[in-house]
Amino acid sequence: MAMRQDASTGQLVDDGRAAPKTGGQLVDGKPVMHLKIYSPFRVYFDETAFSISAENATGPFDILPRHHKFLSLLNPCELRVVSPSGEKRIRISGGLMHVQSDKVKVFLDV
Repeated sequence: MAMRQDASTGQLVDDGRAAPKTGGQLVDGKPVMHLKIYSPFRVYFDETAFSISAENATGPFDILPRHHKFLSLLNPCELRVVSPSGEKRIRISGGLMHVQSDKVKVFLDV
């Protein structure tokens, strides 16, 4: 079973297809990605996460594990990170997000 995020509700739903064989990690049966949020002088988050929510010029968006490659400038917003250790919110004045192969990097203050 492969999961996808419904664009209108944001809920995870079964798409009826076999799950892709990506070799990704699972925590509590859910796929995770490695997320690092940092600036030149401070690391704000560096661990696995279930999702990250942010905002760019086109509006709010979410990144989940197995997301396609993605690069975006971020608007001033509050990043919302959901991880196995709980939810964390980080207010930012802008940044750059790079998503590649279940790894997400958010560069702040650049």
